[in-house]
Amino acid sequence: MKKKILAVLLATGVAATTLLGGSILVSAADDGGNTAQARTLDEIKKDGKIKIGVFSDKNPFGYVDENGDVQGYDIYFGKRLAKDLLGSEDDAEFTYVEAASRVEYLQSAKVDVILANFTVTDDRAEKVDFALPYMKVALGVVSPDDALIKDVKDLEGKKLIVVKGTTAETYFTDNYPDIELVKFDEYQEAYDALLDGRGDAFSTDNTEVLAWAQQNEGFSVGIESLGDIDTISEKKLYGHKANHVMKTDIKEMNNGYELIVDLPGFKKDEVHAALENGYLTISAEKGLDKDEKEKETGRYIRRERYAGACSRSFYVGKEVHQDDIKAEFKHGILTLFVPKKEAKPAVEQKHSISIEG
Repeated sequence: MKKKILAVLLATGVAATTLLGGSILVSAADDGGNTAQARTLDEIKKDGKIKIGVFSDKNPFGYVDENGDVQGYDIYFGKRLAKDLLGSEDDAEFTYVEAASRVEYLQSAKVDVILANFTVTDDRAEKVDFALPYMKVALGVVSPDDALIKDVKDLEGKKLIVVKGTTAETYFTDNYPDIELVKFDEYQEAYDALLDGRGDAFSTDNTEVLAWAQQNEGFSVGIESLGDIDTISEKKLYGHKANHVMKTDIKEMNNGYELIVDLPGFKKDEVHAALENGYLTISAEKGLDKDEKEKETGRYIRRERYAGACSRSFYVGKEVHQDDIKAEFKHGILTLFVPKKEAKPAVEQKHSISIEG
């Protein structure tokens, strides 16, 4: 079974939260089963520093200014995290990462948190669990004004610059394989290549290219929005309710945690909860009835119902067992109670949790 890398990635997407004794736990495991235990909140507080991975060349998110100081929204966010957690913005210790190395830095526990506007994709969700989003972005394409790219069709026969390990690389590789990609490891290398003509255009997050074009005369963003702006599950939900499912409140009580999960439109038999190796996974799946599928002819002019699947995982500790967790589903709301327990050496198998209601 493929294991997931559990991490707190504050990013451009939806994510899971990790619980252990009232603290957030960041843990990692690669596909080979090797693990790198991340620091708990107590360990971070004892050290007095929180290690945060950021970009050094991605204005306006994370970049080094003319004085050699790191600046940007991710930096501001990281300093606020440090202040809230440790009491001072100076307790944030920033480490520069490249786009392709973000997961590796968490796997090896080189950092406690990644703040490097990490867009959610299905492939990445196989390796990491994302924290709640602070921004939504799509892709944009910037190019010289005298040869402005206004449509993807304009890229035929042209060279498009991308950074390795980014959603731009994946998007164009999967959807436009005939477009020639010129790939670089760092954002500054990519921008330098655009400036000196080694490529006809550059694609990355639209917020970034819009900011860059404002600071670089002679360049404009001809394509301001391209690709998806949001993913929350392995199989994307569609319909007007899709963005509202699986919103979760977690309440700490004296003897445990109460999780309240919104699942509007789902029936009890479409909702499942399972415990495996200390991870509590909640999943829900909805599809059209067979007779409705057979009647599907013509073109929809309005569609408000939805189908697909979604899931979230929470680390509750290997000392918690199936019978310890209580679950109830009523009126589209799943409520679970997970008790606090002292850690004990034990081998936990996968179990399904009975949901009442």
